[in-house]
Amino acid sequence: MKIKLVAISATFLALAAGAAQGQEARYMAAVCANCHGTDGKATSTGGMPGLAGLSRPYFIEQMNAFKAGKRQATIMHQISKGFSDEQISVLADYFSAQKK
Repeated sequence: MKIKLVAISATFLALAAGAAQGQEARYMAAVCANCHGTDGKATSTGGMPGLAGLSRPYFIEQMNAFKAGKRQATIMHQISKGFSDEQISVLADYFSAQKK
């Protein structure tokens, strides 16, 4: 019984950690929504690009390019510097999982 309880507790903790990370990702993605649309689904044509469905490596590459000043932008170079590498990774996971 004790082993079963430990296994159930470990499963619950893993699920709770995943839910917390998902909530954190949604909070961070809300910052992006002003320009890139809710959940990264841009609604304007010809405006800001959508982030939903971007590949994880591409998203990380672009955010790092903004941070390093290698990709020109009006505001993204400033916004990207506000995110840690771990937070960018969480955002990359979040947006890559969103449907376009």
